[in-house]
Amino acid sequence: MKYLVMLCDGMADEPNTQLDNSTPMAKAVKPCMDYLASKGEVGMVKTVAEGLKPGSDVANLSVLGYEPAVYYSGRSPLEAASIGIDLKDTDVTLRCNLVTLSDEENYEDKSMVDYCAGDISTEEARELINYVEEKLGNDIFKFYSGVAYRHCLVWKNGNPHPGELTPPHDISGRVIKEYIPKGDDTAALYDLMKRSYDLLKNHPVNKARVEKGLRPANSIWLWGEGTKPALDSFFGKFGKKGSMISAVDLLKGIAICAGMKSVDVEGATGYIDTNFDGKCKAAIDEFKNGADFVYIHVEAPDECGHRGEIDNKVKAIELIDEHILKPVTDFLRTFDDFAVLVCPDHPTPLSIRTHTSNPVPYLIYDSKNEVDSGVSKFCEEEAKKTGNYIEKGFTMMNYFLSK
Repeated sequence: MKYLVMLCDGMADEPNTQLDNSTPMAKAVKPCMDYLASKGEVGMVKTVAEGLKPGSDVANLSVLGYEPAVYYSGRSPLEAASIGIDLKDTDVTLRCNLVTLSDEENYEDKSMVDYCAGDISTEEARELINYVEEKLGNDIFKFYSGVAYRHCLVWKNGNPHPGELTPPHDISGRVIKEYIPKGDDTAALYDLMKRSYDLLKNHPVNKARVEKGLRPANSIWLWGEGTKPALDSFFGKFGKKGSMISAVDLLKGIAICAGMKSVDVEGATGYIDTNFDGKCKAAIDEFKNGADFVYIHVEAPDECGHRGEIDNKVKAIELIDEHILKPVTDFLRTFDDFAVLVCPDHPTPLSIRTHTSNPVPYLIYDSKNEVDSGVSKFCEEEAKKTGNYIEKGFTMMNYFLSK
């Protein structure tokens, strides 16, 4: 028995007037998803429990079968595992975004122009983070470079609950004054952010980017704090040999902490220009090499949601369907039995350009138990109509693997 999870990050949305009051899922031409939905089980699942923030960390842990209330210790520690940082139990890690801020004189008067600094390349970002480490790193704070705009700060003997830290993708276009770090132990963190602007604004990497018409990565932004994670092994928990395919450090880190194989794909970017065909090939190779379970994570719909890119979000869903889901499903038909789970982790509505904790649609297809679901299109409205509802998202994996 082979199991495939196609995780379309942030795919769920709300009806949009620019899509004739449809959602991207409803608008997208995605024959494979729609067919699987018509022959499988479709419903809604609550991946983010009440009281938890609707991040990809919490939501993907839930989809993978790990109850966040038990296992979640923060976002950044999972990313740190992917980067290869050997964390001590007393370390606190924080996500360190490279962002683009506007150029007002006072730091707090600046606006969040771009939470990902124009989708800066990993090579450019590495040079900037290494420079920040050289100038601001010390025995207490150490910076590590990651992928694209996503990096890590390790705070030795830090406070795991320093105060209120806001994800930068939640405040696109807003003045940052109301969102700067607040709390009893955030002064040093805010100082690092302010000092980074003075260091980075005229760095040669940023000067070159501006000359090319690109946005400069002129500040760091700290958030997503946490401590060393302790996940049970996926194999020990479910008895399946699992592989993770993702461009994102967060998902790679979850895989590493859960003892799954994390597969790197050349050209995987986390955006709509990612290597869809490469992810497809990687998944097929994993099944050929003995994996029982493959989790393909595609970030593109989420990034398009954060950027308010309506057409690209629709296109991202269509590319996933055509270049990943269909060929992998076709390959799985060479096995006697297989099951497919397709779902987002959380909604990322275009109208607000950030995550919500609303339930998301799911479909579960069992090749040996095709049914007439009455669903002709895999989308939010059709999923709600079925009446199927999984209240505790972390229970869905056990249910799926029972097929």
